[in-house]
Amino acid sequence: MPLDEEMLKLLACPKCKGGLLPCPDRDGLLCAACEVVYPVRDGIPVMLVEESVPEAQWQGSR
Repeated sequence: MPLDEEMLKLLACPKCKGGLLPCPDRDGLLCAACEVVYPVRDGIPVMLVEESVPEAQWQGSR
C-alpha cells in the first residue's frame, strides 16, 4: 500500500517535530535534521524514536 500524500504532510519527526521526506523506495521517512529514517512497514510509518535507523546505516543496508 503506497503512502498517502496527505498523510505525509501531517507527519512530523517524533524527536525534533521537523518535517519528513519519503525515501526514494518509499520504504522509509527521512528526518534530515536528526539524520534518521523511520521505517514504513506494510504501508504504515513506524513513528517511534527507538525504531529509527541512522540515515547512513539505512543507505548502507540498501
